[in-house]
Amino acid sequence: MKKTCLEATDLCKTYIVDGYSNNVLQNINLKIEEGEFVSIMGPSGSGKSTLLYTISGMDNMTAGTVIFDGEDLSKMNEKQLTKLRLLKMGFIFQQMYMMKKLCILDNIVLPGYQAKLVSRTEVNQRAEELMRSLGIIETAEREITEVSGGQLQRACLARALINKPRVLFADEPTGALNSKASMEVLRELVSANEAGTTVLMVTHSEKVAANSDRILYLVDGDIRGELVLGKLGKREEADKEENRKEASDGREEVMRRERKLRKWLEEMGW
Repeated sequence: MKKTCLEATDLCKTYIVDGYSNNVLQNINLKIEEGEFVSIMGPSGSGKSTLLYTISGMDNMTAGTVIFDGEDLSKMNEKQLTKLRLLKMGFIFQQMYMMKKLCILDNIVLPGYQAKLVSRTEVNQRAEELMRSLGIIETAEREITEVSGGQLQRACLARALINKPRVLFADEPTGALNSKASMEVLRELVSANEAGTTVLMVTHSEKVAANSDRILYLVDGDIRGELVLGKLGKREEADKEENRKEASDGREEVMRRERKLRKWLEEMGW
């Protein structure tokens, strides 16, 4: 039986602007199980990013509860929340936040040094392993302005994974990338999920969302629907003769999921 790693109950978020209330999230109830890959979709302004920030403790909730890995976020102070995010969560955003004065490698290892879970030598070794796996080892000493958008976003993913988080929160991680770079980042998100990391992602892309296990549809701060696609079968690279059939089958599976998702989104008013 799978374990629930994140649960929100009657979650609300209200902003007061010029004396008027804006109810961005309204009585959200959701459960995320360990090892799931869940996408959040919906029209612009529906509260998708706010939901991501609130359930990760990056933004305060107005009402309700969020239980992450058995801990009630509403009862934690900012120092405790900061430590929780550092040790058990990873974050990757559409805007690729990196420290400009540090090279790519130094940006990646910084959260590992701050967490102090293992020695700096071990952090460095993990960073090198991640960068090799993500195909960006050659960028290690470069400045953040000296790499492509796709390379920078993969570096952000390496940084997010450096402390082996329980959950990876991704807010439009492919939104600012071209199609090739988007697919490269998506492939690594799927790979991280296959390795056991739970992924919760906001996206507008049907192609990206079709790779997730489950899609939640958000409208006006309310979850209006859910589509369960199930776990995507592991995809093989088509660089070897014996793998071509597997790769072809994998592409066909993704296309079937895309068609099913597109039909569902149309029914939801997408």
